[in-house]
Amino acid sequence: MIAAIKTTSPFQRTLAQPKQQRASHVVAAARDCWLPGSDFPKHLESCKLPGNYGFDPLGLGANDDRLKWFAESERVHARWAMLGVAGILAQEITHPEVFWYTSGADVELPFNLAGLAAFELFVMHWVESKRGYDVLKPGSQDQDPVFSQYKLAPHEVGYPGSVFAPFVPGNLEELKVKEIKNGRLAMLAFIGFTMAAQVTGLNPLAALSEHLSDPINTTMFSKAVVIPGQAVVPTCKIPDSVTVQGLTIPAGCFLQGLWP
Repeated sequence: MIAAIKTTSPFQRTLAQPKQQRASHVVAAARDCWLPGSDFPKHLESCKLPGNYGFDPLGLGANDDRLKWFAESERVHARWAMLGVAGILAQEITHPEVFWYTSGADVELPFNLAGLAAFELFVMHWVESKRGYDVLKPGSQDQDPVFSQYKLAPHEVGYPGSVFAPFVPGNLEELKVKEIKNGRLAMLAFIGFTMAAQVTGLNPLAALSEHLSDPINTTMFSKAVVIPGQAVVPTCKIPDSVTVQGLTIPAGCFLQGLWP
């Protein structure tokens, strides 16, 4: 009689669970989070944005409409940062004697600087306005405003495709994640380039070479140290201002009060 009693081990009960239920547990456990061991924010659990690792400590993305705008803003800043970082490095490789931080002041312009600034303000305002309307109402800006015979095919906001991406080298969803990851890295790199220029007065590759030649004594801690009651900071290597076409433009370093 005892031998006839059928027992079920925990392992067997697990195997007996519906496949769909077990699969959902696997997917939830496999999701990466920016802080291992922490809970994924509730408002981002169903979010399908590329590169979503649950980083929103201030809860800024709890509003769906605001989250769409933040995502578009991040994409644009990431793309500009990748172009900027690549340009800075390319310029140093081809012309290492030119200091990228102040090189714009030495460029001979064939037109008036004030006119250029006014034109850029107008054009960028127009472009950014159309981008904002496209976020609010996807597809509303697909028609060319000048050449009406041209129109973009239906697309996801931020990824217009067509003439802007005539060739997609791989899986688009994977490329979206790679783009945002590289863009975030580029934004951090640009901040690093800027601070290194202010502290060392060098281009990024030159600053890296200086560190590699003396890695113990050439670090961020050898340049600046903050301890209770005392702060040792480097001298700002950037001039207080630059002059372009007779116009004096403030330059200098960020947070001037912290520099000697």
